[in-house]
Amino acid sequence: MAARTDPLDPFDLRIVAALRADGRLSVADLARQVGLSKTPCQVRLKRLIADGYILGFRAVIDPARLGLDHVAFAEVKLSDTREAALEDFRRAVLKIPEVEECHMIASSFDYLLKVRTADIRRYREVLGERISALPHVAHTSTFVAMEAIREAAV
Repeated sequence: MAARTDPLDPFDLRIVAALRADGRLSVADLARQVGLSKTPCQVRLKRLIADGYILGFRAVIDPARLGLDHVAFAEVKLSDTREAALEDFRRAVLKIPEVEECHMIASSFDYLLKVRTADIRRYREVLGERISALPHVAHTSTFVAMEAIREAAV
């Protein structure tokens, strides 16, 4: 199936919005919610998945219930920002499970990492042993979150 190049229509947008709110909706419930019958809704859903608009489905976990309520943001400055060095860093940072998010930033530093651990002691270990040892890391700076007002599902 070829990837879509035209914009999503209102039904597609409603399907995406409904699944963002509840990814466990059955196709029948999804169809009812967006105003389609089951078969056309299922066809659209399959197309949205095939075309890469919907990347997957997952459980939303409460990190605090798992004892992972310490969140820190680490600014990372690299010593080398040529493409090969950036790729080395990208590949290596994906291997650190405590790094929940990693964003390249247009700023005085290169990457911003969201790191989730059990406590500050574990964060220090991850920072010192894993993040600081990533390829081309020259400097890090940490900001500890005191409260999450709004957070993406983890």
